[in-house]
Amino acid sequence: MSYPPEIYHGDTGEVSAHLVRAGIEPAVVYPNGNKVFYLAQGTETTGTFGLYRWEFAGPESGPGAHFHRTITESFYVLEGTVTIYDGTAWTKCHAGDFAHVPAGGIHGFRNEDGAAKMLLHFAPGAPREAYFEGLAEGIGDWDQDAYDRFMREHDNHWL
Repeated sequence: MSYPPEIYHGDTGEVSAHLVRAGIEPAVVYPNGNKVFYLAQGTETTGTFGLYRWEFAGPESGPGAHFHRTITESFYVLEGTVTIYDGTAWTKCHAGDFAHVPAGGIHGFRNEDGAAKMLLHFAPGAPREAYFEGLAEGIGDWDQDAYDRFMREHDNHWL
């Protein structure tokens, strides 16, 4: 096995690191109290990945079974319990547990046991920010056609 093709072609390196401090404010706060923190957006990683911290406030929430055609999604539980669907069963995952779902992989996640925190990683770095923000702004106000269109635009395919 070899490394992938080079993506940096300079000779001396460059100053380009991206640092996010722990105390940042959430980028999105949902009506149920869930929060999303943007750690590394696709625009900051030249499209290679997106990384977000998701904080469940406590009331049960989270998407049911679905898949993506264009992106992979990974979950790393930081605190609490996150129940993750792997396409066959819902499994309670705890701090330190990790799950990776390739494109096309059926998955879902929710917090059935109170507040929890996890990292969400998407590759490549799709513009998931518009998805998170759109959900917070008005999913309850959409008719079925608007909902379906929004989900298609953001590569969410529900089962």
